[in-house]
Amino acid sequence: MQQFEFRLLENDTYGVMGYTGDEPEVTVPETYARKPVTLLFDDLFSGHTEITSVTLPATVTDLGEFLFEGCTGLRHITLPESLSSIWPYAFARSGLEEITLPDGLTSIAPFTFQSCHALEKVVCGAGMEVIHAGAFGDCPRLKEVLHGPQVDMSPRAFESLRDKPAP
Repeated sequence: MQQFEFRLLENDTYGVMGYTGDEPEVTVPETYARKPVTLLFDDLFSGHTEITSVTLPATVTDLGEFLFEGCTGLRHITLPESLSSIWPYAFARSGLEEITLPDGLTSIAPFTFQSCHALEKVVCGAGMEVIHAGAFGDCPRLKEVLHGPQVDMSPRAFESLRDKPAP
């Protein structure tokens, strides 16, 4: 059984701030109290190794930090076209093998896919403008990052945390 905890946001929409469950396939609700769900808070699914697939509603615009961190069983997620922001480390150490980013997403934050050891392919949507340093750090199987010619990809996009010199 899947249970979610919600918080009313300033923009009169809801964010999901808590999750309890042990099912491999998770479906995030589109509405709560007849208002759209737009935000998934930090750490929401962190460490849920049983999760293999996630369905997000078309209303979601923001994915928090460490959202799927350590979800080593996660293989499939379809991101909604409404998505405009993914925070750092959102998919860190997850089991994703391939992901397609929606057209509305304009940047990939630092360390978004840090240590995704199974990740092989990333397809960026037409709106992608910037891929930050460390976005794909420690992703040894990553063979393809497909993006348009307008994308400013940091020369350090594939730099790992452990590649950084000590201060």
